[in-house]
Amino acid sequence: MLRKRYAVVALLSVVSVITFLDRMAISVLGPRIQHDLGLSPEQWGWVLSAYVIAYGLFEIPSGALGDRHGQRRELSRIAAWWSGFTALTGTCTRFVPLAIVRFCFGLGSAGAYPNASGVLWRWLPARERARGQGAVWAASRLGGALAPLLLVPLAIHFGWRSVFWVLAVIGAAWAVAWWAWFHDQPTDQPGIRPEELAEIGTRGLPAHGGEGALRRLLRLRQLWLIVLAYGCYGCGSWFYFNWFPTWMVHAGHFSLRQMGVYAAFPFLLGIGSNLVGGVICDRLGLHIGLRNATRVMTAGCLTVGAALLFAMSMATGRIAVVVLASAGFATMDLMLPAAWTMCMSIGGSHGGAATGVMNTAGQVGGVMCTLAFGYIVGTTGNYELPVRAVALMVLIAALVFSIVDCTAGLPSPNCESATAPSLGDGV
Repeated sequence: MLRKRYAVVALLSVVSVITFLDRMAISVLGPRIQHDLGLSPEQWGWVLSAYVIAYGLFEIPSGALGDRHGQRRELSRIAAWWSGFTALTGTCTRFVPLAIVRFCFGLGSAGAYPNASGVLWRWLPARERARGQGAVWAASRLGGALAPLLLVPLAIHFGWRSVFWVLAVIGAAWAVAWWAWFHDQPTDQPGIRPEELAEIGTRGLPAHGGEGALRRLLRLRQLWLIVLAYGCYGCGSWFYFNWFPTWMVHAGHFSLRQMGVYAAFPFLLGIGSNLVGGVICDRLGLHIGLRNATRVMTAGCLTVGAALLFAMSMATGRIAVVVLASAGFATMDLMLPAAWTMCMSIGGSHGGAATGVMNTAGQVGGVMCTLAFGYIVGTTGNYELPVRAVALMVLIAALVFSIVDCTAGLPSPNCESATAPSLGDGV
């Protein structure tokens, strides 16, 4: 019989695909939208950044709400909200309305991944959490890969506006399914077996102290190190999410149809990277401890990723661009399950708030990257210079991650603490 926790991970993976289809739609359709609405590179940078700014502002509150009241309600709200504003994106005809709608879209979709982390912390044994994170993030990369492959042809045949309306219906359907089936507590899930409950253990919602826990979290030096590291890493990831398709057309000299195919390659490799990265992190943690395993994974992968990004900025052939871009993204993604497991460990039962803080930093990095990229291109006409700046930020992230101690976090009441040996010492 299929374990219920695996069905939970599957549902989270489905919404991860959907959220990346929705967030990547504006990017892969960017050249056509810019042309139709007559938007400058600077205006387009603000359209892309509006979502990231709003997403960052509501990451922490949404993660904390899920910790306190349960992820069933919070994830249902998130999916329903973002689906509504995804539909409205298809109605915009000018710069200002489009920027406002994308801002509201970001407000609603914020907190999806922190709340997914809260679900994984409660529903998975400690030895399976990195693999759970790997599955969810691999699904996001599947969404990123499907975006250019599916949405560009759909836009060519039916218009770019129709793409957003189709995506809105899919997101709303997931919200209904999640609300109808999922229960916050494993003990409340219909049909779950006692043997599986014993494997999972007991990790309930925090009964009180949400505000106090957030204050304690914000006093932790390790969390602020993660904030700095993930903010720098966010420059690298958001380059791929926002500017990469446009960069391929203008700097790589790919046609729109070619971009629709080759822009999927980094995300296709990212699927395997996240799955493999989760397995490696879990197994490495059994041998050298969680602290060392997460340090090795994050710092090592980001160092290599920075080098590949820099090399991509110097490449001239299309094949070289695709290979280097895909390898760079896949290498950075290899460390993603480790980074989120690291933050979950620090946050304990308040992992939603902790990962919300971390992911907010990633959005700040994304805003910096997205806006700076647009202004540098608009001022200099050079697409290579901002990519090299992104590579430098990714390298800084590697250096900071190398000193994070994920075992120095908040204790978790009624369950294993952040310093428990279940992952770190091979128990």
